[in-house]
Amino acid sequence: MRILIIGAGDVGFQLGKRLSRDQHDITIIDANPDKVRRAAEQLDGLAIEGTGDSYQVLLQAGVREADVVAAVTDNDDANLMACRLAKASGVEVTIARVRNAEFTSPDFPLTPNQLGADHIIHPEREAANAILRLLQESSATHVIDLENGKIEVIGLILEPDSPLVGPSLAELGARHHRPPVQIVAVERNHETIIPKGNDRLYAGDLLFAVCAPEYAKEFFGLAGKRKKPRMDNIMILGGGMVARFIAEELSGRASIKIIEHDFARAERLAGCLPQTLVIHGDGTDLDLLQAEDIDEMDAFVAVTGDDENNIIATLLALQHDVTRPIALVNRVAYLPILPKIGLNAVISKQMLTVNAVQQFIQHRQVAAIASLPGIEGQMIEYIAREGARITQKPLRSVKFPRAAVVGAVLRNGTLLIPDGDTVIRPGDRTVIFTLPEALNELDRLFG
Repeated sequence: MRILIIGAGDVGFQLGKRLSRDQHDITIIDANPDKVRRAAEQLDGLAIEGTGDSYQVLLQAGVREADVVAAVTDNDDANLMACRLAKASGVEVTIARVRNAEFTSPDFPLTPNQLGADHIIHPEREAANAILRLLQESSATHVIDLENGKIEVIGLILEPDSPLVGPSLAELGARHHRPPVQIVAVERNHETIIPKGNDRLYAGDLLFAVCAPEYAKEFFGLAGKRKKPRMDNIMILGGGMVARFIAEELSGRASIKIIEHDFARAERLAGCLPQTLVIHGDGTDLDLLQAEDIDEMDAFVAVTGDDENNIIATLLALQHDVTRPIALVNRVAYLPILPKIGLNAVISKQMLTVNAVQQFIQHRQVAAIASLPGIEGQMIEYIAREGARITQKPLRSVKFPRAAVVGAVLRNGTLLIPDGDTVIRPGDRTVIFTLPEALNELDRLFG
């Protein structure tokens, strides 16, 4: 597939890296010569210096031959103009990253198509929703909803006294009568493992499980996690859009304090959120945090635009025994090292945006894609097509890649935990954890 990416920043670069790995023919455009140079040196594709809202630059990049245009710069107007020009040039699928919340509001008078984009992605809204899921499941390091909440992907760290430590996975399944949960990946000693039935779990393992939502509470109990604490008192560092979305969603259900260092922004936020206490100050100042009773907080969420401040403040919250510390960290290079310093609940707007764009690009056979911070692989929800190889035999007879595992199957709204005798049917939605080297084979199996 020929894909034109507008913007070679963190989002565009990571998107190009992933799409070129999947053997798509990519071209990337950016006005910054340093970013163009990085893309040219590190990506398998063409890099062009210029602006995506210039028709001449788009022609030079081959817009008329492109199947998809993904405009992911930091400029909403430039992204939407690039999409309009692409549509006028005959491009089938256009995707725009936007930050203006009005564009995705239900009462906005223009549809995405009228704006020029087939799909609009709002990174701040995506980040706020991911944080809200982590607040809801406070024992988890990661929570991903698939199929509108019909399937959950849960990440958690095993303590030494966890009942899951010791027995093999096959023994655990038999002991608990094959519950509706499947452990699909384990991060251990900086290595991602796809466990088999005879593998065992150890203290300190970060495991990922596909689970029926109604079973999540029981699964946490089986893993030795204490009863989910209430999230009544929440402190948020940073008064941007992510903080506002979170506060609006939790208004009336929790006591929320927002700390914002910019006085004008703090004033505006206080006017928009009458039920929220907005404090003007530096959220990395320990004296301020103590004066605002950080010791009494159930959750601390750092969502400023500064990764280092978010990390430092969240570590301070961790030292004060806050039950649920969450950090927004956008530099992708930081993500693998954060669990090693104790930050297990981390959100990246960049990776959430890349996941959303990739899903729209592969929308014919992929229903959802999710990356897991610090983990090499991805969760992908495939839709089995009529005549696909995966539908021809039971799973035990399919030549399935060793670097992937089937976690669950959603069939007519019912969740199934598959075994070797399961036959995937056309239209089934199959949740798979996969390492990068298995992606091409999976596409062939489900295509």
